[in-house]
Amino acid sequence: MFNLIGLAVLQSALLAIGQVLLKFGLARMLPFDWSFAFWRSVFWNWQFAFCGVCFGLSSLLWMYIIKKYPLSMAYPMISLSYVFGLIAAVVFFHEQVGLSKWLGTLLIITGCCIIAK
Repeated sequence: MFNLIGLAVLQSALLAIGQVLLKFGLARMLPFDWSFAFWRSVFWNWQFAFCGVCFGLSSLLWMYIIKKYPLSMAYPMISLSYVFGLIAAVVFFHEQVGLSKWLGTLLIITGCCIIAK
């Protein structure tokens, strides 16, 4: 069975994947309108649909985590989603990330490891 770090990594990864899919899905949607064309662009958008699946799975896993582990340990682990979000920004959206953001990311990882012990 996974320990807290493993569960938190999985939960945070699902959350970050959901955010990436949401960003891709929103880019494919038409501007908001009450027209049939807009709603078709919403419901036939696989990225938008799968972002909901990822968010749902992440939420279910989060419920398991906070039931099994103390909140004071579990809640800081959500910050791992920032780490995955930063990596996703670089990989999928080709964003430039400065040294200070990478150092902050390293501090988040270090803090999560300290809290989980």
